[in-house]
Amino acid sequence: MTYIWRMFRLVAVVGLTGSGKSEVVSEFEGAGFAKIYFGSLTLEKLNEEKLEVNEANERMMREKLRAEHGMSAYAKLNIPKIEVEISKGDVVIDGLYSWEEYTALKEKFPTMEVVAVYSPPVLRYERLASRPVRPLTNAEAQSRDSAEIENLHKAGPIAMADYTISNTSTVVELKNAVQQILNGNN
Repeated sequence: MTYIWRMFRLVAVVGLTGSGKSEVVSEFEGAGFAKIYFGSLTLEKLNEEKLEVNEANERMMREKLRAEHGMSAYAKLNIPKIEVEISKGDVVIDGLYSWEEYTALKEKFPTMEVVAVYSPPVLRYERLASRPVRPLTNAEAQSRDSAEIENLHKAGPIAMADYTISNTSTVVELKNAVQQILNGNN
């Protein structure tokens, strides 16, 4: 029996809160990629414990999961989902958080591509204050930035990204940048 293998793409999208990761992930989904949202693990655990979804509880839960499973918790806990989806087609990971998650995933999936989305703080904080779901004040956004950089080592995956999108203009330009990556152009 002859087997025909197709190499499916695994893409992880990284960036600080409010950078535009969700828009980028939506473009990948529109191109047929299955989405695995790492943040859903936090929300699932909050719901299980009947806790309100807010910045303080989300941070507490993220820290709790990492205390229990190590800094690569989100990668480790999502690898089975990734394996199922990658066996069927292309996959996009929404929200790779830490250096340890990056290294765990690169070890398991060496061909994983990383797309970093960058926006300056002032622009991200404006977006976060006006988003309809879970808006953040400037103080909450600054606190989250500090926690993600200092405690989660989020800067590492951003620095090691295969592609970087500067999201400082229009949604159309952001989508065009994603299309360039989908088409294999840098």
